[in-house]
Amino acid sequence: MINILEYLESTIERLPSVDKPAFVGDEGFLTFQQLFDKSRSAGTFLCQQGIYKKPIVVFMEKRPEMIAAFLGVVYSGSYYVPIDAEMPVFRIRLILEAVDPPLVICDDTTSKLMDEWGLNYPKENFNLMCDCPIHNESLATIRTRAVDVDPVYVVFTSGSTGLPKGVIACHRSIIDYVDNLAKVLDVDANTVFGNQSPFYLDACLKEVYNTLKFGATTYIVPKSLFMFPVKLIEYVNEKKINTICWVASALSLVAGLGALDVDVPSTLHTIAFGSEVFPIKHFNRWREVLPDARFIHLYGPTEATGMSAYYEVRRTFEPDEAIPIGQPFPNTDIILLDDNGKEPPLGEPGEICIRGAGLSPGYYGDLEKTKAAFVQNPLSAFPDLIYRTGDIGYRGTCGELFFISRRDHQIKHMGHRIELAEIEMAAARCNGVQMACVVFDKDASKIILYCMPDIPKAGVMAELKANLPRFMVPNAIFPMENLPMTPGGKLDRTALLQRYKDSRAKPK
Repeated sequence: MINILEYLESTIERLPSVDKPAFVGDEGFLTFQQLFDKSRSAGTFLCQQGIYKKPIVVFMEKRPEMIAAFLGVVYSGSYYVPIDAEMPVFRIRLILEAVDPPLVICDDTTSKLMDEWGLNYPKENFNLMCDCPIHNESLATIRTRAVDVDPVYVVFTSGSTGLPKGVIACHRSIIDYVDNLAKVLDVDANTVFGNQSPFYLDACLKEVYNTLKFGATTYIVPKSLFMFPVKLIEYVNEKKINTICWVASALSLVAGLGALDVDVPSTLHTIAFGSEVFPIKHFNRWREVLPDARFIHLYGPTEATGMSAYYEVRRTFEPDEAIPIGQPFPNTDIILLDDNGKEPPLGEPGEICIRGAGLSPGYYGDLEKTKAAFVQNPLSAFPDLIYRTGDIGYRGTCGELFFISRRDHQIKHMGHRIELAEIEMAAARCNGVQMACVVFDKDASKIILYCMPDIPKAGVMAELKANLPRFMVPNAIFPMENLPMTPGGKLDRTALLQRYKDSRAKPK
């Protein structure tokens, strides 16, 4: 297989009924046949516009039709750039300026938003594109010219300079990732996914492309339900969702707010989690209520197309333990490098570096940044690219990988090197703390803890003083009813740091 479109085409030929729902949203669904027809109509439309091997922005509401638009772009021989109204308008402008698309695919809602925001780019309504008669010969000609290193999409992640980075994924990297992830998750036609991640992030690949490959079904879980965990569990049971791949923060909210004491998501048999540290007390609660389910810790950066390592949890963890990130996926290699470009001894920290077919070709329109992140493997005597993640990890005595923290989450405070993640884990273990997030104000040299506690902050501080060295104890604790989340469901550390800086700047 060299083209991701073969997933859908093989499923169409294999399914007993192509009327099986593929993607189900709040306001409707698309069957595999409808998905196939709409994407090929959209692909034909783009062909007729003479657009080929160009970045096509897909700016639509999160609905099944957005998946059809993605595939339509790929059928036309171009690659899609997903954006969403959840993004700040400033960020959307930066992305549009970076790719300068010949066309923006939109729907009724986002078309109006483009006009309101003054986004003056050529646009077309996806529903009208779907009225275009399919021209099989044109699509077949495009396919004959395709190779597996052609780009499929560009997703934009946060950049260290404040400018978003466009990470490219190609057919080869996606196929390598999806095929290996499917083996780990044990996906088949009976899998029913509950999608949590936005479609403008690479995290949605877990559900989207596995659904296309196996003829599974994905329910697009309404975002509002994640604020009401009991209703979220009811939704999972009602739709008979059996597999979820959620960020750890979403799972922590369900456990931390006591929803598992009220109801149990009994249809779940596979729970994959990642992107953030999963507090052990919340993980153990999930495992307690679903003792027969599989729990799989996933790790990996966008620059490696998705996830690169996994660990299936088969035991209860103690509060002071960390869940490993385990072992690399098949056809993926993970090496650790110290500051001298050497492999550190067992148990010693090093930067996590990834090699294999799943690596991204690099950053869109930024060869300099690509060369800085995708580098020659210093351990090889032949051309061998690796991606330097900026994450710090170590290998345990059994060879399993453990994540420590981001390199940029390591701070210097009171003369000591400190991992903010270690303080965060200590806070999460405190009695009554449901969620915790630690930020560092470098200008003020202050460690700040934001948390959702059921007890006075003095009690949290007392526990931290008893369990952490003095130089690691937060300088201030701010209780909050809810911690802010990014659109992807992660803790919004940038917003919390800005919140503290703003409070410090206010006159007393």
